[in-house]
Amino acid sequence: MSAQGYQLLIGGERVDGEAGAYDIVNPATETVVGRAPEASVAQVEAAASAAADAFPAWSRTKPEERAELLNRAADLLRDRMDELIPLVQAETGATLRTTKTMQVPTCIERFRRYAKGALEPAHIPLPPSEMPATALAAGGLMGAVVVRQPVGVVACITPYNFPIVNMAGKIGPALAMGNTVVVKPAPQDPLAVTVFGEVLHEAGFPAGVVNVVTGSGPESGQALVASKHVDMVSFTGSTPVGQAIGAVAGHDMKRLLLELGGKGAGIVFDDADLKTAIATISSVWAFHSGQICTAPTRVIAQRGVYDQVVAGLAQAAGHLKVGDPLEPDTVVGPLISEVQRGRVEALVQAGLEQGGELVAGGSRPDLATGFYVQPTLLAGCKPDNAAVLQEFFGPVVVVVPFDDEDEAVAVANGTEFGLYDYVFTADTARAMRVARQLRTGNVGINTAQRNHEAPFGGFKMSGVGRDGGSFGLHAYSELQSVVWPG
Repeated sequence: MSAQGYQLLIGGERVDGEAGAYDIVNPATETVVGRAPEASVAQVEAAASAAADAFPAWSRTKPEERAELLNRAADLLRDRMDELIPLVQAETGATLRTTKTMQVPTCIERFRRYAKGALEPAHIPLPPSEMPATALAAGGLMGAVVVRQPVGVVACITPYNFPIVNMAGKIGPALAMGNTVVVKPAPQDPLAVTVFGEVLHEAGFPAGVVNVVTGSGPESGQALVASKHVDMVSFTGSTPVGQAIGAVAGHDMKRLLLELGGKGAGIVFDDADLKTAIATISSVWAFHSGQICTAPTRVIAQRGVYDQVVAGLAQAAGHLKVGDPLEPDTVVGPLISEVQRGRVEALVQAGLEQGGELVAGGSRPDLATGFYVQPTLLAGCKPDNAAVLQEFFGPVVVVVPFDDEDEAVAVANGTEFGLYDYVFTADTARAMRVARQLRTGNVGINTAQRNHEAPFGGFKMSGVGRDGGSFGLHAYSELQSVVWPG
């Protein structure tokens, strides 16, 4: 770390930002955690160029070598957990429990997973095919094999809610497949990612294979996406930014992996286990203050249990402690910034003005500092209410009543998003029938638990492509067919 603050990693060298540095603010205390380097556009281009220069040699390395380096990085991360946990906690505002269990350890797990992934077969043999003679070539028995080839230079642009976990989920499979990367973390909390860059350098990845650039504004990200050296953009964040990336990337036919916004529907049928449904939906408030795109933020409750669901959620909201994320009994911490808090509050107000009923929360807690919003519940909402249609990315749940299965499906599919929906019912046949009708990339039946080997991504405006498990390896590769006469 320089006197100026944390540093960029470009072509194997740790350097200060040519455009200076900027403050990273703790969302709970509103104090400065550290100063992040402000990369110039020239430095972003230098990072992309370094990644392009490193690609030919790195793409030819043996899978065993890639696996060894990924495992070594995981070992070093484990050794630096005591340093990383308080840093990630301070810059994200996440509760200590979330940071200790879901932020740093999950990052290590992902590197272990993709160290194994580097050893997965990259060749897919095809059965011989008998082909007739044509004007192009003689006929015969044709053999073929499909080879997964690395894409090239991957720009990995990560979100603020889980900065190093999301980064590990991108660069782990990208590196395992033989790509080189330029990492651009969210401007709000990039410090741990810069430390992560140091760890990867120390692990022995060759110069230029991993590069890290940071910046407070959109200029660095825009320069990275537009760089002629970048072959693929992997982005997690808002739908509008994803649309802008797609427009630029399309000009050069860059590969895209976009995980964008979500507005998860939680359909609760009359026969559901309400204890399970209410506890699962309450995770919107309890898990990182609702700053998670997979959360069931829209509750679509059948009228027979509607009142019970609203009452149960209201009771749950009242028992969630809001406050200092360092306190062990705190459940709801702050939002990432004052800007994001203002956005959530404005959307709550719009929901009320359009007929929603405020059942719980709706205001700021009585705390001296921090960007807090109380767990908020809006009931009696119509399907076209702005609070039902738009993503909060905060501790807000809206409830919509429904009468029959067809109506539930129509309401669930009634937003532009399609990332993660949920079905709560004792009837497993109905659960599967409804799941197949939902226009969403993921469906949880009576649970919010994930299977990280399953492909993850969205329908509609929730994104393009899939990652997770071996599907993550597929996402960072191109298919090459090799054909020969048998």
